[in-house]
Amino acid sequence: MTAAAGGRIVELREISLPLVAPFRTSFGVQTSRRILLARAELDGVQGWGECVAGDEPTYSAEFVDGAALVIRAELLPRLSAQGAVAAGSVSDVLAGVKGHAMAKAALEMALLDAELRATGRSFAAHLGATRTRIPSGVSVGIHPTLDDLLGAVSRYVAEGYARIKLKIEPGWDLEPVAAVRALIGPDLPLQVDANTAYTRDDIDHLCRLDAFDLLLVEQPLPEDDLLGHAQLAARSATPVCLDETIVSVTSAADAIELGACEVVNIKPGRVGGYLTARRIHDLCVDRGVPAWCGGMLETGIGRAANAGLAALDGFTLPGDISASARFWERDIVVGPITVTDGQIAVPTGPGFGFEVDLDVLDEVTTWVERLT
Repeated sequence: MTAAAGGRIVELREISLPLVAPFRTSFGVQTSRRILLARAELDGVQGWGECVAGDEPTYSAEFVDGAALVIRAELLPRLSAQGAVAAGSVSDVLAGVKGHAMAKAALEMALLDAELRATGRSFAAHLGATRTRIPSGVSVGIHPTLDDLLGAVSRYVAEGYARIKLKIEPGWDLEPVAAVRALIGPDLPLQVDANTAYTRDDIDHLCRLDAFDLLLVEQPLPEDDLLGHAQLAARSATPVCLDETIVSVTSAADAIELGACEVVNIKPGRVGGYLTARRIHDLCVDRGVPAWCGGMLETGIGRAANAGLAALDGFTLPGDISASARFWERDIVVGPITVTDGQIAVPTGPGFGFEVDLDVLDEVTTWVERLT
């Protein structure tokens, strides 16, 4: 791919997909997802990008309606003023707009997909990844009862997932974690994710998780509490992993330097795109910090792209790239991601390696805005 290659964003589209089951975290319950897609074109070749912003600004400040608005009002005018834009230039062109990383990431992703498809190259090959299969982890939400939780975990274990992640919150932590550890035994990797639900006052309580031999505890405290995370890391035997805190290369470097982050969850949408995600990966490799690729309930578009990114050697822990069927009865791509023996195949097709199922896409589309 040449640096001079450049395409245009030609369409925005919103789709709505029901989840196969409610997914509850410490910040709410999801039963469906509204998802904003961007389509780019380069010399007649199409590329797709997926915005991972949620329906509401609960995981982060970004949300679907806000992303659509800022793309229309601010981001697209800046890109259009440049004419054809290369994916590698998107971050610089849009730097004058503060924040809105997920909206920016969707546009960069669409352009990058088009550029790679135009040259017939896969994303994994473009990154220099050598792995053809990667371990698949599954994220398990908060359930109404322990029995419901254990039933769900049992199914995921039977499906062969290489790692179990439990969502936790105050009042739903030690007992469910103990029950799941007893169910799956000592050898299957287990980790927990609090999505900022605790405070520094809970550090003693969080240290009690050490009894369960966890891979990590993910984002237990608010995203801006670096000192609190450093204090927890100093006292807990369980490695502290940051998610919501990591929004850039600088934030990752600072968190590592301050001892607030012993593991990094890299989510491309949260950091502004896959090219920045690659730079954070390289930082982690340089600092000797384990990293893994997080998930945001993506469709097959984002799921395929995440798999290509996670094929890099620096992703040393299983990520949240589960089978499409974990969340969607029908995905919007042909040949959705599947899990075999705890692993998924890294896409090798051009671009991010998916093919959109246009019939399904049209069925789930709620609006389309064609820009050219």
